[in-house]
Amino acid sequence: MSALLPRLFGDMTDWLEGDFPRPLPAIRIEDRITDKEYVLRAELPGLDPEKDVQVTALHGVLTVSAERKEESTGAGRSEFRYGVLHRAVRLPANADETAIAATYDKGILEIVVPLTAPQPEGRQIAVTTK
Repeated sequence: MSALLPRLFGDMTDWLEGDFPRPLPAIRIEDRITDKEYVLRAELPGLDPEKDVQVTALHGVLTVSAERKEESTGAGRSEFRYGVLHRAVRLPANADETAIAATYDKGILEIVVPLTAPQPEGRQIAVTTK
């Protein structure tokens, strides 16, 4: 019996150690950055980009939200995920938020954020004595 308990409850460890409340399902992304642009690609299959997907940029944060509505299919099993999906990423400091463009093709949302000239890193301030 003692050998059976770890097998029964071993799979629950990940569930018990998770964050509560559980975060919204995350959108899987990939991104890359060059000298001229930041490109983010999000995996959002089966959505209507004009109705189900929202992309916003505010104060240096790019947010992608989507909602997948459940289709009534009758009795059966579904392993699809339905509901609200959400992902937010911090944009590079030199992102041009006014010129962001987004396209959707074959379940992939691609967001291109143009970058302006690099911002100065700051300056050294001399410390003097009195």
